[in-house]
Amino acid sequence: MNEVQRAKIVLRILNKTYPKTPIPLKHRNIFTLLISVLLSAQCTDVNVNNVTKNIYPKYNKPQHFVKLGRRKIEKLIRSIGIFRIKAKSVYNLSKKLVEKYNGKVPRTFEELEELPGVGHKTASVVMSQGFGFPAFPIDTHIHRLAQRWGLTNGKNVVQTEKDLKRLFPKKYWNKLHLQIIYYGREYCKARECYGISCKICTSCYPKRKKPIKTKKA
Repeated sequence: MNEVQRAKIVLRILNKTYPKTPIPLKHRNIFTLLISVLLSAQCTDVNVNNVTKNIYPKYNKPQHFVKLGRRKIEKLIRSIGIFRIKAKSVYNLSKKLVEKYNGKVPRTFEELEELPGVGHKTASVVMSQGFGFPAFPIDTHIHRLAQRWGLTNGKNVVQTEKDLKRLFPKKYWNKLHLQIIYYGREYCKARECYGISCKICTSCYPKRKKPIKTKKA
């Protein structure tokens, strides 16, 4: 079985398992989506949602966070990992949006990636889930799963993104990103499946007997 055949199996199982894919990070607008994605680094979506549910009703525009200042932002997101670094990014990002973009979130990869604390993955999530632009955000979880399923050789997240974009039609990218995340959380967990027990792994590699080791991003 080659990677193209495996990609078709993956797509079929994911579409059947997750016909609908709600965005896991709660948000009120494109700006709060951007902030939530930034906060989700090295942190669970559940934890981010628990923190932001008390923030976004009151603070949901760049101007609000500029007015708050770094120290107050730190207090608001204290229970989130590396909160000081993230608070600094949120403040500087908000300041730049106000000064350069009149408080609006830019709609291109280049402009998004120039914002403080925003890397390619964060920009990809905002472009796909916020603006509906075809993108394939790759985090460490998708990188791991793509290796298990034989869709990439796992050199790095950049290579994984290229491989997945090559294997799947553009029209599926935005939904696939979320489907893979959901499937990984429910069926192909890092310390449970090991590439030998979930439906995708057993369908793509029916003869695989030993746990597979994946390369870190």
